[in-house]
Amino acid sequence: MNPSLLWRAGALQALSVAGLSIALALALPHSFFEDWGWLVGPAAWLLCAALTAWILGLALPSTLLGAALAGIPSVAAVLIGLHWAGAALAIVLFAFWCARLPRGNVAWTSG
Repeated sequence: MNPSLLWRAGALQALSVAGLSIALALALPHSFFEDWGWLVGPAAWLLCAALTAWILGLALPSTLLGAALAGIPSVAAVLIGLHWAGAALAIVLFAFWCARLPRGNVAWTSG
């Protein structure tokens, strides 16, 4: 496990999730999230994970798999009304996942 990568992945994911959440909250009414949060939340989470993977030079498929797995406990937290606690837990789990991924030789394009 790479401790430096753990901290950078966690920080990047936290910053990107927070930034995107703030932007969406300012741009859209609360009712949008009541109706579409179940779709927008996971999509935003995966988008932020893709950004983290790109910045850190991690393989996209492995990083997105880790993001999906880390997000599972967050669903339980949302169901009991602890949305942001679930997000924090997911960020920690995602950071640990990323810290175990190999870096380098990442092909982001087909050419």
